[in-house]
Amino acid sequence: MTPNASLLVTLGIPSLALATLALIAFMIQRVARDGGRHARLFVVGAAAWLAFSGALAASGFLARFDVLPPPFVLILVPTLVLPLWLARSRVGELLCDRAPLAWLIGFQAFRLPLELVMHRAGIEGTMPVQMSFGGSSFDIVSGSTAIVVAALAAYDRAPRWLITAWNALGSLLLINIVCIAIASLPQFHRFGSDPAQLNTWVAYFPFVWLPAGLVTSALFGHAVLWRKLARDARGATSGAPASVI
Repeated sequence: MTPNASLLVTLGIPSLALATLALIAFMIQRVARDGGRHARLFVVGAAAWLAFSGALAASGFLARFDVLPPPFVLILVPTLVLPLWLARSRVGELLCDRAPLAWLIGFQAFRLPLELVMHRAGIEGTMPVQMSFGGSSFDIVSGSTAIVVAALAAYDRAPRWLITAWNALGSLLLINIVCIAIASLPQFHRFGSDPAQLNTWVAYFPFVWLPAGLVTSALFGHAVLWRKLARDARGATSGAPASVI
């Protein structure tokens, strides 16, 4: 049964997913210098992934938590694997080499409005409250601090240790909410077996775009930034100049 959600939640999740993926495409287009080919490929791939996940959710197929393995693994596994693969691809390399640090950090600010929407979902019972900052998630810290650290990086006032610490914190907070979400699935029900405590809402459209669009975007952003920081650290060790963009 499709969750009964407010208009804010029903429109907020897909709107943020589309806006975040569009921002990634914009960043790729700005740094690729290939006439937008990589950006277009990203848009096609992202659109196909959203269409695939959305169609599975709209059909009710993902909501079959009574079978093993649950169909939701068709979303969960790519959500965790695809962004890591993409960060290691040519697209990730382009962003690593040419995107300003302020872009890669500030992009994660989308997690601030996302957490506000999720908090609303928790209050109204659409989503288990443990997945919001009213429960056990503190991912709102990632979004709010991204604005500050990105602003410092834009003016070259963010030391490398601060960027590394921020990326580590954001990565850990992302892992935390993903673990909470998985632990709240009906198969595990670590926060209780009451329907209000079970994470089933992400199996329905448009809420499936929370993991498929927004978690993948956050993970991709952290992975690219880790790649950039590691490359610059190797350059500093070898005596080569670090990236200045």
